Parts: sequence; C-alpha cells; structure tokens
Amino acid sequence: MRSRLLLVVLLGLLAALQAQLWLGRGSIPRVAAMQNQLNTQKTANAQADEANERLASEVHDLKEGLDMVEEKARSELGMVKQGEIYVQYTQPTR
Repeated sequence: MRSRLLLVVLLGLLAALQAQLWLGRGSIPRVAAMQNQLNTQKTANAQADEANERLASEVHDLKEGLDMVEEKARSELGMVKQGEIYVQYTQPTR
C-alpha cells in the first residue's frame, strides 16, 4: 500500500513538472517565441545603430566643414554659387 502511494505521488510530481515544462510561464514554446522576438529586436537595434552612426557622421561633417553644407545646399535646395549657371540635363526617352 505504501509503495503504491509513493508511486502515485511521484507520478503526480512528474506530471506537474511536465505541465510546467510545456504549459507554464517558462515553457519551451514560450521561450522559443521570446528568443525569436529577441533576435528581431537585435536586428532592428543594429539597423538603428547604423542609422545613428550615419547621422552622427553627417553632424560632425556639418560642424567641421563647409563642403558638406555646400553639397546639401546644392543637392537638396538647388542652390548655386554666385556667377554659376545651373544646367539640368535629362536623357531623352526612347
């Protein structure tokens, strides 16, 4: 009788542990989903870091040199220097 009770208790503990492993808060499927989410976030962070580095480099160039300011004024605002003539050439369509 005592060995049967011990067997039932041990089987109950085993069932509880298995339930936690597959259905609980730290279950295998949930950990896998969180790992995927973490990998996605790391990729997004890496892209944001690259963008931040580009912007920091651009800010440095804008603070240090006038060449970058001149380039921005020409490309984005269409500005020209005094005495220059702006010529735009477009390729003919066929």
